[in-house]
Amino acid sequence: MDGLLLDTETLYTEASTTVCSEYGKTYTWDIKKHLMGQKEAVSARMIIDKLELPLTVEEYLTKIHVHHERLFPNVPFLPGAEKLVRHLHSHRVPIAVVTGSATHGFELKTRKHKDFFSLFHHIVLSGDDPEVIHGKPHPDAFEVGAKRFADSPDHAKILVFEDAINGVTAAHAAGMPCVWVPHPRQDKSILAEKTELIIDSLEEFQPEMFGLPPYDT
Repeated sequence: MDGLLLDTETLYTEASTTVCSEYGKTYTWDIKKHLMGQKEAVSARMIIDKLELPLTVEEYLTKIHVHHERLFPNVPFLPGAEKLVRHLHSHRVPIAVVTGSATHGFELKTRKHKDFFSLFHHIVLSGDDPEVIHGKPHPDAFEVGAKRFADSPDHAKILVFEDAINGVTAAHAAGMPCVWVPHPRQDKSILAEKTELIIDSLEEFQPEMFGLPPYDT
């Protein structure tokens, strides 16, 4: 969801930069690229340790949530996201969201997009889903997502869309083919062997390449 369907990653960066700057620290891309897709508490711990912030995880999250409450309710879709999801739903292709977000964050981000997210068969909020023991890059979240489809399909028949390194790694570990839509600053060569396709935007995705119904011309 984050950085793939919704343009939340720019907002996460803004919030983290603001909190870290309070302590004279700089939140950089080199830090951020390792956090994307992780559970929130894990990301907080990594930021605190990397930048030596004088905060507990709980204190950091309290501060960051103030900014999330302000920023997330107005988050826009990323290019191509609405078109693809509505197309798959209209052709009765089972779809799900598997995100590192927890319930409260998900509610904030989707407040203005309820209709859109109702199109999914189910949504796995691995941030606080009791069945997801380990967040991405572990495969747990995708494995839970797979078994919640009505027919519990073979993993090789589930196509994952990811923007984060941790997510691509998790999909690969779960035995699921993956389309990678990386952050513009990400080195695309590092995960080429773990992906079926690398594109710059969901606007570039052609469903028929994976045996899915093509867009209407």
